[in-house]
Parts: sequence; structure tokens; C-alpha cells
Amino acid sequence: MSGTTKNLDPAFQGVGQRVGTEIWRIENFQPVPLAKSDYGKFYSGDSYIVLQTTAGKGGAYLYDIHFWLGKDTSQDEAGTAAIKTVELDAVLGGRAVQHRELQGHESDKFLSYFKPCIIPLEGGVASGFKAPEEEKFETRLYVCRGKRVVRLKQVPFARSSLNHDDVFILDTENKIYQFNGANSNIQERAKSLEVIQFLKDKYHEGMCEVAIIDDGKLVAESDSGEFWVLFGGFAPIGKKAVGEDDITLEVTPGQLYSINDGQLKLEESIISKAMLENNKCYLLDCGAELFVWVGRVTQVEDRKAASKAAEEFIISQNRPKTTRITQVIQGFETRSFKSNFESWPAGTGSGTSSGEDGRGKVAALLKQQGVDVKGAAKGSPVNEDIPPLLEGNGKTEVWRINGSAKTPLPKEEAGKFYSGDCYIVLYTYHSGEKKEEYFLSCWLGKDSIQDDQMMAIRLANTMCNSLKGRPVLGRILQGKEPPQFIAIFQPMIVLKGGISSGYKKFIAEKNLNDETYTSDGIALIQISGTSIHNNKAVQVDPVATSLSSTDCFLLQSGNSLFTWHGNSSTFEQQQWAAKVAEFLKPGATLKHAKEGTESSAFWFALGGKQSFTSKKVPQDMVRDPHLYTFLINKGKLEVTEVFNFSQDDLLTEDLLILDTHAEVFVWVGQSVDSKEKQKAFEFGQKYIDLAVALEGLSPDVPLYRVLEGNEPCFFTTYFSWDGTKSIVQGNSFQKKLAFLFGTAVHAAESRDKSNNSNNGGPTQRASALAALSSAFNPSGSAQSSEKSNYSNQGGPTQRASALAALSSAFNPSSGTKAAAPKPSWSGQGSQRAAAVAALSGVLTAEQKMGTSDGSGARISRTSSVDTNMDETVKTDDANSEEADPLEISSAVDGGESISESNGADSDAKQDSLVEENGDGKTFSYERLKSKSSKPVTGIDYKRREAYLSDEEFQTVLRMTKEAFYQQPKWKQDMQKRKADLF
Repeated sequence: MSGTTKNLDPAFQGVGQRVGTEIWRIENFQPVPLAKSDYGKFYSGDSYIVLQTTAGKGGAYLYDIHFWLGKDTSQDEAGTAAIKTVELDAVLGGRAVQHRELQGHESDKFLSYFKPCIIPLEGGVASGFKAPEEEKFETRLYVCRGKRVVRLKQVPFARSSLNHDDVFILDTENKIYQFNGANSNIQERAKSLEVIQFLKDKYHEGMCEVAIIDDGKLVAESDSGEFWVLFGGFAPIGKKAVGEDDITLEVTPGQLYSINDGQLKLEESIISKAMLENNKCYLLDCGAELFVWVGRVTQVEDRKAASKAAEEFIISQNRPKTTRITQVIQGFETRSFKSNFESWPAGTGSGTSSGEDGRGKVAALLKQQGVDVKGAAKGSPVNEDIPPLLEGNGKTEVWRINGSAKTPLPKEEAGKFYSGDCYIVLYTYHSGEKKEEYFLSCWLGKDSIQDDQMMAIRLANTMCNSLKGRPVLGRILQGKEPPQFIAIFQPMIVLKGGISSGYKKFIAEKNLNDETYTSDGIALIQISGTSIHNNKAVQVDPVATSLSSTDCFLLQSGNSLFTWHGNSSTFEQQQWAAKVAEFLKPGATLKHAKEGTESSAFWFALGGKQSFTSKKVPQDMVRDPHLYTFLINKGKLEVTEVFNFSQDDLLTEDLLILDTHAEVFVWVGQSVDSKEKQKAFEFGQKYIDLAVALEGLSPDVPLYRVLEGNEPCFFTTYFSWDGTKSIVQGNSFQKKLAFLFGTAVHAAESRDKSNNSNNGGPTQRASALAALSSAFNPSGSAQSSEKSNYSNQGGPTQRASALAALSSAFNPSSGTKAAAPKPSWSGQGSQRAAAVAALSGVLTAEQKMGTSDGSGARISRTSSVDTNMDETVKTDDANSEEADPLEISSAVDGGESISESNGADSDAKQDSLVEENGDGKTFSYERLKSKSSKPVTGIDYKRREAYLSDEEFQTVLRMTKEAFYQQPKWKQDMQKRKADLF
């Protein structure tokens, strides 16, 4: 690169000065800013540069640059993207992490910028490609893979593209179908629903219908018929063919190469951070990914040569072209890079720790090379927000561990802790309108014995279980008390020594001096902090050198009690010192001393006057939180980061770790195996051990177990939290289905498990035919009118054709030949396809009739996706048995499948149901309540609110009926629960 600043591309002027994403497309070998409306669209014939800027709480912006290469992009344009990425990095001060992204093999981090997915499109504007025309709607079939980030890939619109292992989305002009392969992952099914919502909003103005089709469950429901008609009729689908996308590259132990003049030299097998010299570049080969490490004082040309060497290494080693390449600068290494080293000593290993200092050094070096970095972003200021605290006025209970039992502390002693003891603290409080919530924690003194520590954890677990696992359970070590713990006690004091029998025995056996605090001895107590969440008092050695000009102290000498104010202490600290003194020795007379005005008695108690510090103790660096999934591989914890995480990444089948650097949480989903739940603290400790070595995390960091549905405010503050999401029960797919679509989704599924195996044989088919016969040939006066209604539409003839076709298809040896008309789309003369087509036509006609006559007597009954999931779609895990693809459920007449129309139609149906259910009659709220002493009989108990008068409806539910039924189903149910009408 030239040393003159004018050669830096003008498209990069002023970049990186705001948090968020900036994108350029390579057009005529120049970067052109992309319109915001096109973010997330990537054409296969183009190359792009993506800059992601994040604000680290340590005070500096952090940068990730990705250059994305479409599968059809030219080699020249791909090279241009790589070169322009180096230029962009130079503008930002030469400290960005650089990533090469290939279409279809993008990193999780890249995809996390474009949730729920990126949209792969054919064509492009690059040279040699025709500019994409204004899109005319085209039916597309996609395969969706990924639990937290989706890899959406368009596949040929053909039955042969479907398989039993994946989730597919068929996007048609008027309806979007989700096809769940019988062996597909529940979490991928859930994530695909987010993609459907995205497609619905982006391309259908939120107006199209949505249908869920389950592989192997062909039921009497029109959506299933419609879906297969689009593929030319139903027929068995094949097994999944293994392609390039399914090959997982193996991660291998890192091998380190030094790079000199573009040549690679293998270093020692055992690698350490000390081997990395700041004037060199290195290649770390981890199999599935290559890292290029760039020393801080390397030249720009050396960096470009190192990137080229990595590309050539892939070719020479015959590695897949999809091998990922990531370039990191010294001082800004990623966790995945550092994890290849046995340990990573603190110092320059984190971009947040080196902050502006690192940026300044890099920028100065680049300026010497003629690269102007005036456009680079300045560091963001540190924002010292008050952390979220638990609701006040709760009930605090404290027990001290004594042997194998816990001894309750008197209320007036709560807040007084001894360093040789262990305690259990239970704080019971109310948050908003919720039921009682609990914060249960073990406080472990730094001098306590291991037996007491283990007993405290064991007894706390027992208490937690007795409260049905609802409490947040925390392990807190002395000196690392979190804000919400300190705020419970006003004041909180940590004293020397211990009272428990175990500690006393230990002191006696070791012949140690017992320094346990007494009310008539000599003690010096340091008062630090200025707010309710950090105002802690700690006993220190009673010597003058323990004093500090920035704090206040209490000095107890026999019956005398001094308060000492440092010259830099605050008025709040001085007030707090008086409160601590009253807590320790109620009614005692205080003698006041200010720094520089001490009496001889004060210094005598401290053993004489000595110099002491006037510097303020630096606070721990506040860092960005990180969310991780993890697994145990051969006894070793392996973690994977969830980038740009949100509440939706907390999947009910998983355990996850949230590391805020000040605290570590193990979040446990409700659907996690009970044995795994019990290991939450074990997993958390393994993570802490790993993060201590790689990230400089304190080994004494507070550790919590948080169960899904009982998340405290000091956990939810790291998310944009929506409490209503935790109301819905079920697996990930059921939760997402209910929350996103409520009642406005069709699902071609049945809950009848009796026909869900491959072993039913003739019995299963006979049951299906019997049910179909019953559905199509109803008897009784109640159905005769319905039958007559259909007779004018040619119903019986059509039904007979459908039954004949079905009978022949499922009983080929019966000798009865189908006389069903051959549909125009069944080019191959498929008998089964004809049966499905005929059946679909009947059901569609009946649904239309059911809608027009208002009778509600439809074969595919409507049922809402309520929070207890009684009516929700039944899903199978990946290990479940595969259902017979040709199965027709016997539950046709009593179909339990979800089949609701969308938007205004749904509201209209609900309004009509109110009228029908009410039948013009109203009842008092007292009689309609679910716990009424005189309940009403003969009503629809699922719609109790519909029988309230308009006036009482508004009084009880605080809105009109019209407004109530316009809300999502989950919200209606939540309000009905509060009003005892559920």
C-alpha cells in the first residue's frame, strides 16, 4: 500500500464512529456503501465488506471486519475485497479482527448481525453479471439449519429436495409452509419459525397464512393436501444426501508457524504466549480454522503477506476452500484463538483491557508508515450505571453453618459476617405482580474450613429443592459480594475470626491465634463505598498503615470508639461510618478524628503513627457480558460463544453460561434432564477455571444457578427481557409457535399417538378408513342437515371418489378399483396422490362451507395454542421413531390440529364465538369465576369472559371486549388468569 493518505479509499472516511453495522459492496473494484434497506441481502455474484462496531464498557470501540465472498464472485473482486479490508483496518487504527466469509459457510458471528437470517440471492451487480431485475414473486424452497443462527439455503423446488432430517420453508405467494422432517431438531424447528415471521413481514406485508406440515403425519387437513399438491402429489421422500454443507471440519490442536517473507516455519509443538514476538506474524493452524496473528509493530506489507500466506497454505495442504481464516492483532486476540494455548497470562491479551493505550500505539505506528487514522473512532466513555437491585422491603433470613446444621441468626445480627464462618442467606421478595421470588445464597468466608463450605452448599441445595427449585441459588465468596447481596443488608460488616465449632476446632488444632472480633478489644474497620449497593465495612489489621485517605474508619479500643475521616472521603461515607458504629455498639459515644487532627490515644491504639496511602484503589474493569453454550469432551469443558445474544437464545433444552466478568450465571432450561440440572454448579466451576486461565477472570467470582422462569432482575438486565415469553410452556418449538403466531397458524398435525408407529399395518389402515368413513358418512339428525348442505356441491360423489381412491390406495389387494377422477396434476397416475387430491378438495370445500354457514362443523377443528400446550403441535425429538410417511390419522372427525386463520379473520371468528357462546345471556363475575361457590353450568368454560356483560367485562378486565380479543392469545390467557377466569 502506498504511504500517502490520499490512497486510502474515500468510502472509508469517518467509519467506525458509531455502534452497529456498516456494509460496502465491491462494484467496479471499488467499495460502495450499501443502502440500509439492502442489509442482509447478499448476491452470489458479489463481494462485500462488513464492519461491525461494538462499544466495550472498558472505554474503547471494538471492531470486526468481515469480507464476504459470493460463490460466483470473480477472483479479482474477491482480491479487491481482501485488499480493501486491510485499508479499512488501517483507517480504524490497525486493531480490528478480520474474517474471511464464504457463502454458505459463514461464521456464527457474522450471521448474528443479521438475525434471523441472511437472504442468499442469485446474480449480482459485479462485472460480468447481469444486474438483478426488480423481483417478481417466485415460489422458493429453503432448507433451514442452525439452532441460534440460521443458515438459510435455497434449494430446487422439488420433492427430491425434501428429506427426513432437515426443516424446510416453502414460501408461496399466499401461504408459507414449514415442513418439519421427522428426525429434525426441535430447536431448528423453533428457529425456522423466526425465519417465517421475517419472510412474512418482509415479502408479504404480514398478511399471508402460515402452515406447519409434519413429515410422516398425513392427516385429513387441507394444508397437508395443499402442500403436497404443490409438489405434484404426495409420495415418499428420500433420505438426506450428504453434501458439502454437511461436512463438519475437524478442530485439531493448534500448530504454530512463524511467517517470514511469506514463508512458513513450524514452531515447537507446545505453544505459549511468550513465543509470539510483536514484530512478526504467525499462522496458527487449528484444522477447521486458521488464525493469522499480527504483532503490534509489524509493517502493513508484512500483514498483507501474512494474509496471502494463509491463502496459499490452504491450497498447498489441500484443505477445503471453506476453511475459515481469521486475522487478529496483538492485544485484541479472540477467545477461540487464546483457547489453543495452555494459559494466557494477563497483560495485553484483551482488547478491552488495553483499550485506548493499544489503539494509540498501533495508530502511531501506522502514521509513521504514512497511514492517516484521523477518521478512526474515539473510545466511548465508561458508563457507571447503578446495577439492578432486588425489590426492597423483602424478608431476610440468615443462618450460620455449625457442624452439620444451620443456626438462625437473630434479626439484629443479620449483616454481621465472620471470615471464618459460612452462612446461608434467603431473601424473599415480590417483583411487580409476580408471586414470591427468592434469592438464596451461600456466603463463604475466606478463612472458613472446607467442611463448612461443603455443608453450606449442601444445605442450601436442600432448601432450594424444598422451594421447588424456584430460588436463584448463588455461591458468594468473601470480598466479591455482588451489589444485590450487599444491598440486602444495611449495613453489611465483615469481621475477623469465626464462631462456628468447626472453625474453633481448626484454630485449636493448628495452634493459631484466634483473631475473632470481640466488642471490647482493639479493632479497625474500613468503611468503603458511597451507595446502597457498595457500602461495605470490613475489619482490617489494627495498624496505621491500614488507613487510607480515600475512606473512613472505625477504631475500637476497649470502651472507646473513634471515627476517622480521610481527607478524600465523602460525606456519604462519613454518614455510613456513624451507622456502622451504631450497629456494632448501640448507644456508644463516638470520638471524631479527621486526617491530620488525630489524638495520641488514637495513634496509641494503632501501635504508633505511621505513613499510609492516599491513592484510591482501582476498581475492576467493567467488561461486556458474553453468553456461551458448552459441552464436556473427555472431561474437558469446551465452550462456544453465542454472539449478539438475546433472550431467544435461552432455549429450554439447554444449559448456558452468562459471564459478565463480575458474575457468572449458569442458566438452566426447564426441559434439561434433572441430572444435568444438579450439575449446574460443577459446570459453572469448570468454566471459571477455564476463564481464569484465558481471560483473567477472578477465581472468587460469584456463581449462580438460574432456572428458566425464575430469572432475577440482575440476570435479565443483560437482555431486552420480555417476561411474557416465560409464560408459554412446552419445548422450544411449541414456545416459539405459540409466541410468534398464537392462534393464527395452520398445523397439519394430530395428537393421536396410537397411529404414530410403523407397526400398525392393516389395523392402522382399517382405523384410518373407519374414521374417514365416519367423517364422510355422518349419521344422526345433527349431521343430516350438514349432509344436505353439501349435496348441492356434489359432496357425496366427491366423498365416494375420495373413499374409493383411499380404499384402493391403502388396500391394493382388496379387489376394489378406485373410480376416482384423475387430477390434472398427477401426471404419473399415482393412486395415492389422487386420493389425497380428492380428500384435499373435499376438505377445502367443507372448510369454505363451514365458514359461510357459521356452523363451525368442520373436519379440521380450530384450537388455540394456549399456554398449557394441551392443543399445541406435538413434536418429536431427533431420537424419536420415524412415523410412517403414508400414515393417515384416525382422528379426522375429532382432529386436534391447529387450524386458525390469520389477522382480522381470527378476530372476527373470536367475536362470533363470543356471541354464540354467550347465546345472548350474561352472568355475574362472581358466578363465572373458576373458583366460584355457585358456578354457572352449561357454558364454554374456556371462554368464561364471553358471558360477562359489557360493563362488567370492562370493570374486570379493564378494556372492551373488542380490544381484548384483538390481543394475542397468550396475553388474553395471562389476563384471564389474573381475573380467575381461566
